[in-house]
Amino acid sequence: MSMKLAVPKETAPGERRVALDPSVVTKLTKLGLEVLVQKDAGGSAHFPDDAYGDVRMVDDAGALIGEADIVVRVAPPGVEDVERMKDGATLVGFFHAHKSTDVVKAMQAKKITSFAMELIPRISRAQSMDALSSQAAIGGYKAAIMGADLSCRFFPMLTTAAGTIRPSKVIVIGAGVAGLQAIATARRLGAMVEAYDVRSATKEQVESLGAKFLDLGVKAEGEGGYARELTDEEKQQQQEALAGFISKADVLITTAAIPGRPSPKLIPESMVEGMKPGAVIVDLAAEGGGNCELTKPGETIEHKGVIIHGPLNIPSQVALHASEMYAKNLLNFLSPHIAEGEFKPDWEDEIIAKSCLTHDGEIKHEATRSLVEGGQS
Repeated sequence: MSMKLAVPKETAPGERRVALDPSVVTKLTKLGLEVLVQKDAGGSAHFPDDAYGDVRMVDDAGALIGEADIVVRVAPPGVEDVERMKDGATLVGFFHAHKSTDVVKAMQAKKITSFAMELIPRISRAQSMDALSSQAAIGGYKAAIMGADLSCRFFPMLTTAAGTIRPSKVIVIGAGVAGLQAIATARRLGAMVEAYDVRSATKEQVESLGAKFLDLGVKAEGEGGYARELTDEEKQQQQEALAGFISKADVLITTAAIPGRPSPKLIPESMVEGMKPGAVIVDLAAEGGGNCELTKPGETIEHKGVIIHGPLNIPSQVALHASEMYAKNLLNFLSPHIAEGEFKPDWEDEIIAKSCLTHDGEIKHEATRSLVEGGQS
């Protein structure tokens, strides 16, 4: 008998994505899984029920989750979602476990095998499964558009009968996936773009997109492609060097985030007050509290003539493509371990081992186990 995989409708406020789009559902059924979809699960992402073809549609979320062997979702589950699952079932999605230890405990109690998409290691073999990157690319794209929309200035140089308008200057802080996409999009819109990252290895990538790399003399390469946290002395040096550049920016896009930690504060109030009137800050790190000291997550405010925008869950604003990208990440993660309608994860596989959050009553992720159990293994 093939395993049942369930796709519930997302219930987090403002969440418009769906875990699986119709094309990926078709591929999973061909692998032998029986896919169950909650009615209107894809509605907010513009995938109507009939687009899913012959899969079984289920009205009630509780009934759907209760009979599933595998549940896939986008936003982190609640305790009640976990409690509806069968003991020993599998749950795949984003978890952000440091924010929801109660959910981790609930999964531990029901012996749920959970895989956190944000824990997938950043190795070349896992690139097609990297949901953090696929969704971050959307954030970077939208950040440039948000900046252009909120700005009182044109991005491109325009030569008109009324005279020539100089192009806007956009500065992007952080040259990860989101930052690089923001650079590329701002360049396409015609802006002059400068970018900074504490990882000197990103200089070539920034310049390949036609932007100028700002070398501030502060380098902080970390493990796994992330930047390490700066020392207090390095932070001070960074801020002093950045201030002069940022004072000339028309739009500042910040993207610096540390997984599982509050976003580093890179832009103090004094730096904001040194910016030109009408300048815009788009803080992509708002989910973690923001890179700007004045950012209010989920709000757009004005401080002494500078607009500060702290958007949340940006991928949900591009729900159709975000869902398609995420669904392909899930397919690429699950399919190597599906045979004859059974999901049998290979625990010797580095991707499986490192992305596993809980299994058989144990918390497998070391940092989460320390947080929940006070370091007891």
